[in-house]
Amino acid sequence: MMASESGPRKVASASAAASTLSEPSQRTQESRTRTRALGLSTLPMASTEPQGPRPVLGRESVQVPDDQDFRSFRSECEAEVGWNLTYSKAGVSVWVQAVEMDRTLHKIKCRMECRDVPAETLYDVLHDIEYRKKWDSNVIETFDIARLTVNADVGYYSWRCPKPLKNRDVITLRSWLPMGTDYIIMNYSVKHPKYPPRKDLVRAVSIQTGYLIQSTGPKSCVITYLAQVDPKGSLPKWVVNKSSQFLAPKAMKKMYKACVKYPEWKQKHQPHFKPWLHPEQSPLPSLALSELSVQHADSLENIDESAVAESREERASGGTGLGPRRVLRPCWTQPQ
Repeated sequence: MMASESGPRKVASASAAASTLSEPSQRTQESRTRTRALGLSTLPMASTEPQGPRPVLGRESVQVPDDQDFRSFRSECEAEVGWNLTYSKAGVSVWVQAVEMDRTLHKIKCRMECRDVPAETLYDVLHDIEYRKKWDSNVIETFDIARLTVNADVGYYSWRCPKPLKNRDVITLRSWLPMGTDYIIMNYSVKHPKYPPRKDLVRAVSIQTGYLIQSTGPKSCVITYLAQVDPKGSLPKWVVNKSSQFLAPKAMKKMYKACVKYPEWKQKHQPHFKPWLHPEQSPLPSLALSELSVQHADSLENIDESAVAESREERASGGTGLGPRRVLRPCWTQPQ
């Protein structure tokens, strides 16, 4: 049976996900040949050695997230202390938090109940780059650059900000992990030598951003979106307020509608092609971690937009503030 016809192989840890790069003895010869042909066995593996806490703000080298990183991200998604609730209506809640060490860095957390969307469907929607182009009109450009492991890649994303703010872009290392019936997708910014900052966009920095999808039943789930981003610039207060009170809830609801329509759309567009579940399907070239470096915010230009007033057009249109696939970007927030 081809991998695309079987159910996804779910693993309980990042280490287990990385171990799929090796060649288990019980796999068929056909499967072994297919894996070697794709070069998956040559990709780097996530570390399985126990490590101490890895502070997000102090990351000095590019690493594929390990089990501890996924556990830490999940804990922060579920945490309540220190968060200020700014919106709660119709199953959508939004919290904001200012980072003590730098009051210009904000965290935003959105949670939405999806009563008739299975967790696995939402997970597919967040991964499917072609479908994202169909339903998210705020993406300027998005593409995957290379794969790092079976559950990690690096990609480029640019998105529209509310007028008259400048649009942003980012290069991120993204990693994902199915955990039984739950899923995590998260990322942080890296530098790639072939994709330097562009003059027409502001290069933002994702310190840590991602999704936690928790199944609540066969056809229901809860999604939590968490973003800590340096937008590289001093933003006006109306931007932060609009993001948390209007743009983020609207973005979540738009994503929910896309999830409802996804099964029908996918049946007509390569229904068995899901490289995020079946890594042997990935057409991406492999890339060594040594080719990447951590994108530190202080190495980028700061843009002062603190005095920028909201445009009349933006007030009238109420833009969604959505960003590239894999992660919503309510205005100043970013990736995937």
